[in-house]
Amino acid sequence: MFYIFIFASIVGWVLEGIWTFIADGVLLNHSALVIGPFDIAYGICACFLTTLLYKFRDESYLQLFLISFVGGTILEYIMSWGMELFLGFSAWDYSSYFLNINGRVCLMFSVMWGVLGVAWIKIIYPFLVKLIDKLKLVGNKWLLNTLIIFLVVDTLLTVSAVVRAHNFEKGIPPKNHYESFLDKTFDVKYLNNMFNNMWE
Repeated sequence: MFYIFIFASIVGWVLEGIWTFIADGVLLNHSALVIGPFDIAYGICACFLTTLLYKFRDESYLQLFLISFVGGTILEYIMSWGMELFLGFSAWDYSSYFLNINGRVCLMFSVMWGVLGVAWIKIIYPFLVKLIDKLKLVGNKWLLNTLIIFLVVDTLLTVSAVVRAHNFEKGIPPKNHYESFLDKTFDVKYLNNMFNNMWE
């Protein structure tokens, strides 16, 4: 499951970059972490869909679609609310979309959740499992532990960068060398690019 999380986070980062370039003609870094190409929202979604749909994998496409439609919509709402609660903003806003709920979810993306769920459990997940087995990643404790430690450190660095950026915007000067490092390396402009220009 952890390798699925890593794979989906990286692929999601690539897809978001391509989509933004096609739609807006600009290249944005959609990573949710300050170091590395990790759009962890996709990783969370991949693990969620796997957990939600695995026991229903042999059911009809319609049943899988409906389960993904409902489950994905709930997850997306919670993720948007959580970002706003802990980071002070949400990376997406569907207020202008048809049949949206508080701008956090909307009918169009709920339908996409349904389609994605079917494609995930029927095609993508089986392929990934075979690939992970072929690469002999399962049981590779050194690689696993290294990735876990890296992501934990990266997550803590990201959270501290966001907190420091909020303080910087309030005019609060850095208190130590670490905060000065954050101001120079992961400033508001950098975070704006990461979080889809939704930083406020």
